[in-house]
Amino acid sequence: MSKFLVTGGHGFIGHKVMQRLQERGEEVVSVDNHTSYYSLSPTKESQYLLDERLKLLKEHVNHEVDIANTEKINMIVGDEKPSVIIHCASFPRQKTVNANPPWAATTMMTGLVSMLETAKQYGVERFVYISSSMVYGDFEDQIAEDDECNPQGQYGIMKLAGEWLVKDYARQTGMEYVIIRPSAVYGPLDISDRVVSKFILAAHQDLSLRVNGVDEKLDFTFIDDAADGIVAAATRIMAKNSIYNITKSHSVTLLEAAEMTVKMVGRGVVDIVDKDTDFPSRGALNIDRARTILGFDPKVDVEEGFRRQYDWIVNSKFYNPDGY
Repeated sequence: MSKFLVTGGHGFIGHKVMQRLQERGEEVVSVDNHTSYYSLSPTKESQYLLDERLKLLKEHVNHEVDIANTEKINMIVGDEKPSVIIHCASFPRQKTVNANPPWAATTMMTGLVSMLETAKQYGVERFVYISSSMVYGDFEDQIAEDDECNPQGQYGIMKLAGEWLVKDYARQTGMEYVIIRPSAVYGPLDISDRVVSKFILAAHQDLSLRVNGVDEKLDFTFIDDAADGIVAAATRIMAKNSIYNITKSHSVTLLEAAEMTVKMVGRGVVDIVDKDTDFPSRGALNIDRARTILGFDPKVDVEEGFRRQYDWIVNSKFYNPDGY
């Protein structure tokens, strides 16, 4: 049986990956320093989400350390001896990178090199890197893994640079690599400052749902589907040394998503403003490679996924302390 080490194992994507691995009976440890990327000190929301995520996980070892601390990471990997590292730890999106680029670069670049150097030293068999659809830049529906990447903004640029680093370490060492490009992952236990949560909370409070660009689209991917794809990529022999789009592969305009939310909640109004120029225009990703090699089959459509997240929010004592 393989032993898995998940960096960012208590984050939004990381905790669900760990849960799926535990459900398979795998041995899994995490590295997570419990940093809140939304302020310089932990917030009440981030602590609430951490507590709720931990409730879903079986007892496990977590190493609370910054991944850029090469000396400590080296000791941890040397002690744990994982055969697979799933590298989820990162600044989670462009907004947080823009707020503090030097800090983001320390995590996303120095931290990644720290993990790769340690993987090299201890003979880790496979390194799974969670990248982003933002590496493509502007794209239309059905963009595939071998299509050209033209990232816009420092988040996408650093994610693409991370892919190159992973592949180069694999070239040097013979270590297997897998690169995952998810898109617009959402669901229960996500923060309130992302588009799906924003829409649902605004509608629930009968406020305006702000749509940045009438024609802008996203390939919304439910957290359970994303985690299933990542686990398949980490565990399937044939997955090695390739890149996979892991998404629903169905684009929805932000306007459609906002109108669907208003209809679902029964409150709220849609407010259309200009496109946010910090973000590229995107569509649906092609997932044929993941379907064929990983057996990836995303099951949760947008309507069901939004409903699940809405039900979680309205039943949360944090977001809805007075009840529905």
